Amino acid sequence: MPTSTSLWGIAMERALPIFAFDLGRYVIAAAFVSAIVWMLRRTRFASRKIQKREATSVDFRREFLASVQTVCVYVVVSVGILWAIRNGHMQVFQASQGLATDLAILAAILLAHDAYFYWAHRAMHHPKLFKTFHRFHHRTITPTPWAAYSFALPEAIVMALFMPLWLIFVPTPGWATFAFLAIMILRNTMGHAGLELHPRGWASHPLLKWISTTTHHDLHHAGSFTHNYGFYFIDSDAGAWNSGREGTPDRPNLGYKPRYKQGYFPVPPMDQFQDIRTDMVLALESVGVRVEVHHHEVATGGQTEIDMRFDTL
Repeated sequence: MPTSTSLWGIAMERALPIFAFDLGRYVIAAAFVSAIVWMLRRTRFASRKIQKREATSVDFRREFLASVQTVCVYVVVSVGILWAIRNGHMQVFQASQGLATDLAILAAILLAHDAYFYWAHRAMHHPKLFKTFHRFHHRTITPTPWAAYSFALPEAIVMALFMPLWLIFVPTPGWATFAFLAIMILRNTMGHAGLELHPRGWASHPLLKWISTTTHHDLHHAGSFTHNYGFYFIDSDAGAWNSGREGTPDRPNLGYKPRYKQGYFPVPPMDQFQDIRTDMVLALESVGVRVEVHHHEVATGGQTEIDMRFDTL
C-alpha cells in the first residue's frame, strides 16, 4: 500500500513506473500500427497509401524524441493526479461499479475527450496560438504512427490536462481509465498511419462518420492546416492526380483522365460526365429552362459547363 502523501514522495515512488507505462503504451501502439501498414503496403491495399512522399529518418527521429518529451509531461501530470487522490482532492473508483455503470462512464469520457480535443485543437490553430502550441506538430507533413505524441511542450501540457479535469468531476474505475488510454493511443496512431485503415463507407455511415478517418487527418497534415476546410474531401477518378494510381477490383484505374488545364473539351470516353450532364439538362428543360449546350470544361477532375439560354428577368 502507498504511504507517501507528499508530492516529492509520490514522484520518487511512481514517476519511473508511470514513465515506463506511458512510453510503453506509445511504443506498442505505434509499432503495432506501423507493422500493419508495412504488411498492407505489400498487398492490394497498397493503393490506400495517401501520399507519394515517404517520411524520412529525420522525421522519425524528431517525432520519437518529441513523443518522449510528451511522455515526461504526462508523468508530471500523473504524479499530480496521484497527489490529489491521496490527499482527498480527487476520487477514483478502485473496483467496478457494475458493467453498465462502467461502460457508461467509459462512453462519457470518450465523448468528453472528443469535445475537449476538438475545441483545444481548434483554439491552437488560431493565428495567435498556432506558432507556440501547434506548429511543431505540423512539422510532420507526411504522418507516421510515431507522430502520435509529437507535440511541443505547451501542446503536450494542454493534452495532458484533460485527465485531471475529468477526474475532479467524475470518479472513474481503474479499468475504464486504462481502456480509455488504450483506445486514445490506438486512435491517435491510426490517424497518423499514412495509409487509410478505415473501411470504405466509414465517412458516410450515420453512426461512424463523426470519427475522422486517416485520410482526413493526413490531408490536414499535408497542407490543409493553412486554411479553412470542411469535414470532407472530394475525389474524382477522372482527376489527373489519379494518373498512375494502382487500380483495385473495387476501384479500377481505366485511364481517360484529362490533363491539367486541358479539359476543353474532350468527348467520351475521356469525358466521363456526358451522361450525368445530359440528365441534368433534361431535368432543367423539364421545368422550362432552355439549355443551349453542355460540355466538359478546362479543369481536370470533372469540371463541366451547362450553358443556359439567356432570358428576361
